[in-house]
Amino acid sequence: MKAFIKSLFLIELLKGLRLTGRYFFARKVTLQYPEEKAPISPRFRGLHALRRYPNGEERCIACKLCEAVCPALAITIESEQRDDGTRRTTKYDIDLSKCIFCGYCEESCPVDSIVETHIYEYHGEVRGDLYMTKEKLLAVGDKYETTIAAARANDAQYR
Repeated sequence: MKAFIKSLFLIELLKGLRLTGRYFFARKVTLQYPEEKAPISPRFRGLHALRRYPNGEERCIACKLCEAVCPALAITIESEQRDDGTRRTTKYDIDLSKCIFCGYCEESCPVDSIVETHIYEYHGEVRGDLYMTKEKLLAVGDKYETTIAAARANDAQYR
């Protein structure tokens, strides 16, 4: 009998309309995106970058730990030995369409070469645009080095 009365007077519908009405007259929380940016978490992992030492030499020593630890197999590294006996990469590619942004590559790097920045405003119109070569990764690192270094210093205080 109780269920019949509820269905007859549309009690569930009225409860739903009451909830809708409560939010209908509340203040709207809408960001005007290009002008206003939403705050991001300090743990956010965005676009990858390769860093350099202050003398301009790339940090990557081609240990291939990041390639080994990547669960999505998105990183490809080729290396060769230089005249001074050190190993450096000749090819360092990340396929961002495969990458799951887990951060394992960043954590496994012994020289802090590969980092995931706080940059989220990037896109690709075709699949090849999301294939990051060594040159692209170094360009991102060069462009945003000051913000990357500041973020790394800020992260170090929480470790």
